[in-house]
This record gives sequence, C-alpha cells and structure tokens, in this order.
Amino acid sequence: MRRLGMALLAFFGIACIAAAITIPTYLVPKLKVVPLDLDITSDSTSIAALNNTGERFPAVIFDRCSVSEDRAKLLTVSLKQQRRSVVVDPSDADQATIQAGQSVLVDRIREENGEEVHPTVAPADSERTCRDGLLTANIDRVSLDRKTSAPNGVISSLQMEADPEGVPVEDVSVRLDDRKGFQYKFGFDVQKQDYYYYDLNTRADAVAKFVEETTINGLKVYHFRADVPETDISNLPNPQGEAPLGTILTMPAEWWGITGQGVRPNTPVTMHRHAAAVRNVWVEPVTGTIVDGYEEQHQYFKSPDGTEDLPEAITGFQMDALKANFKLTDQTVSEQTDRAKEYVNLLKWGGTYVPIILGVLGALLLILWGWLTFRGRDDDGTGNDAPRGGAPTGDEAAEPVYTTPEAPTEVLGTDTSGSPAGRGPGATASAAAGGAALSADEYWAPETPTTTAERVDTEADTIVFEPIPDPEAPSASRHGRTD
Repeated sequence: MRRLGMALLAFFGIACIAAAITIPTYLVPKLKVVPLDLDITSDSTSIAALNNTGERFPAVIFDRCSVSEDRAKLLTVSLKQQRRSVVVDPSDADQATIQAGQSVLVDRIREENGEEVHPTVAPADSERTCRDGLLTANIDRVSLDRKTSAPNGVISSLQMEADPEGVPVEDVSVRLDDRKGFQYKFGFDVQKQDYYYYDLNTRADAVAKFVEETTINGLKVYHFRADVPETDISNLPNPQGEAPLGTILTMPAEWWGITGQGVRPNTPVTMHRHAAAVRNVWVEPVTGTIVDGYEEQHQYFKSPDGTEDLPEAITGFQMDALKANFKLTDQTVSEQTDRAKEYVNLLKWGGTYVPIILGVLGALLLILWGWLTFRGRDDDGTGNDAPRGGAPTGDEAAEPVYTTPEAPTEVLGTDTSGSPAGRGPGATASAAAGGAALSADEYWAPETPTTTAERVDTEADTIVFEPIPDPEAPSASRHGRTD
C-alpha cells in the first residue's frame, strides 16, 4: 500500500502540472472561436441624439404614399430596428455561417394634425400598401473564419426579396464580393487600433477608428467609430441586376418642390437615393462581443453625378428619405454585457485560474512525494552507503519484532522413593509439604520419552536436566504417573 500511495502521489502531481501547461496552450485556443450555437436578437430604437431618448418622434422618413399625390411629403416618426443572428449551414470546425435577418419598422407616426398613428405590418405572403409598418427588410448571410471572425468569402450574400416556395435563395439574393470587415462581432483580443467594419446599406467596408476605452455595466469596452462615406445606392443592383426599388425617382420639379431659374414646374427631375452613416460600436476586447451600438443613418434624394449642366436649383437640391439615429435598447445592452462577461470569465478560468490551481497542486503533490521518499530512505538506512547497526531493511522493517524475557532455568527434584506424588500435578502439593514452594513461572509439562540426557520443553522454551532413572525401579514410578 505504501508503494501504491507513493506512485499515486507522483502520478497525480505530474498529471496536474501537465494539465496546467496544456489547458492554456491547447484547450483555451479552442474556446476562442465563433460559437456554433450563436443566437442573438438585438433591438434598436430611434432617438433624437445620443443620451437623449425623450423625443417620441425623433426620426424623419419619406412618405411613400405621396408619390401618387401632388407634392412629396415627409413624416415624423419613431422607428424600431430588429435583427436576429443565428449560425446556419455550411458551418464546421473552421467556419461559421451567420444568417442575420433585419428589418426597420415604423412604430408610430405623427400626422399633420398632431394625431399619433400606429401602423400595422401585413403578413409576409400578402400585398403591402404604402401605409404598411414595414419600411425595409433583408437577410444577410456571411461565412466567418471561426478563429479570426473575419469573412472568408465562402458565403457572402444579401437577400432582398422574399423567396417563394420552390425558388432558390440565390435567385432572390445578390453576391457581396470583397467583403472583409467585421459586422456582427469583432475578433478575439481586440487592440486599440483601426479595423474594417462592413456597412450593409452601402455594401462597403469602412474604417472603424479607435476612440476610447470606457466601461458599460462594469465591463471594460473599446469604442470604435466608422464614418461611412456617401454612396449612390441606386448603383447597388438587386437580384435582377437593376437598381433597387425606390432608389431612382423621376417626378416633376413642382412635385419635388424645386423652383428657380431655368426650372419649370412640370420639368421632369430624376433623383437618386444616396446613403451615408456614422456607426459607433462598443466592443468587449477579450471576446470581440459588440456590447452597445449607436448609428446615425442618413438617406436622401439628390441629383446624381454627371448632371452638373442642370440648373443649380436641381443640382443643389436634397430631400430626406430616412434620417434617424438608432441606439441599442437597454435590454439588448444588458444581455450583451452578460454574454460577454460569461465568456470572459470562461476564458479567465481556462487560461489563468485553473492552470494556476493545477500547477500549485501538482507542485505540492510532487514535493510531498519527494519528502516521503527521502524520509522512507532515511528510515530504512538506505540514505548512507552502509547499514547502521544491522538495522532491518526492506520488508523486515515493516514487521515488528517482539522479545520476551527468558524464564529462569530450574532443576526439579526427583522422588527416588517411587511415590506417585514425586511428579505430576500432585508435585506442587508435595513440594509445598516439603517446604519448597514453586515460583509463578514454574509449571509441569508431560515428559516425552527419550534416551538422551537432554530434553527441551518446546512449550516453555526451558531446558531441563534430570538424572538417568534406575533401570530396576518400577516403570510407573520412573515416569512419575500410574496408569
């Protein structure tokens, strides 16, 4: 058992130290990947400005119903932006394909008379009117390298229309080439430097510049800001290779409200829809989780490039199509913060706490093993070149040796008269009668017939010497008993 215990101490000590080295160098990198069970729902609402959420109608949109009226109109509204991101196929050990369905909804409208209206959203398979609450909707699909979180180019598409039953998704989607920026999460171990950030509205990468380090709900985060340059989104084709619906609009100058020199009320004026944005994200640096977001979106109609020969009243005209500042809701920020904290703690335990605990435990076990080994060698006398004083070695040391003092040897008298009382149990009484009492360690044992003069009592370890009996004496008397 001692040898087994010593072996187990050494085994577990070495195993703990090996695990302390293996976990941070091999297992933790396995945790630093885009999870395949990722499922995130995030909500944003329109606000007047950052840290100003009191305005009930902070956004402006183009009134789609006004295309059938005499003049273009704008609506003051409150908007909601919803997005759900999940992992879909093809995904494996090396890549994760993110599918993100996102929509912008009109939550409430303030009419010209001040009345508040809450539009409804028609079912997906029904016809929508210009008063429908759904403003835009699309589905983004992108494959990411699970280690870097950057697009790998395998899947990169934007679905802009509903896919009827039997119609392949590819037929209602457009391919997004040369995509390299982060979008739904940053990579692991984010640094205080610039990164590419992908803007889906303009289908382009923008540079996200590091702004500052701050905290949100007690969590350290890095603030990045990306300025998305103006883009003519009519140049971004739909699945049919044409300008997306609503990005090119030709109406009379009067309808636009354009007046000026060289402009007649009924002059057809074509405007293209442009987009620009400023996107702010707050990223937890260890995991790359986007904890908070604030974006300033601005889409507007203006004269396209190459029309400089038109009257200045036309080339200098601009009308908002969408102007809104979106901020992630407090609930979404709280959920993202909790998710990031949980992930950070998991990496800390795997990369720091567990290796330290295992390393210390392994060292203590090996120290204990070494101490017990040295002590055992010292007790066995094997610590020196020669044994000391004939001390037992090996298995002998484990077996105790007991010694008992020898009883004094005494010569018992012989009754030569042949009396039966000369020996046997009655000898004690005879001796007492003779005045010679036996000591406590003297007792009688049956005599074993022998022809030798020396007989050993193996029961008492006592050597007894007696005279050779007379051959002529009776047999019973000679043996000290009668039949």
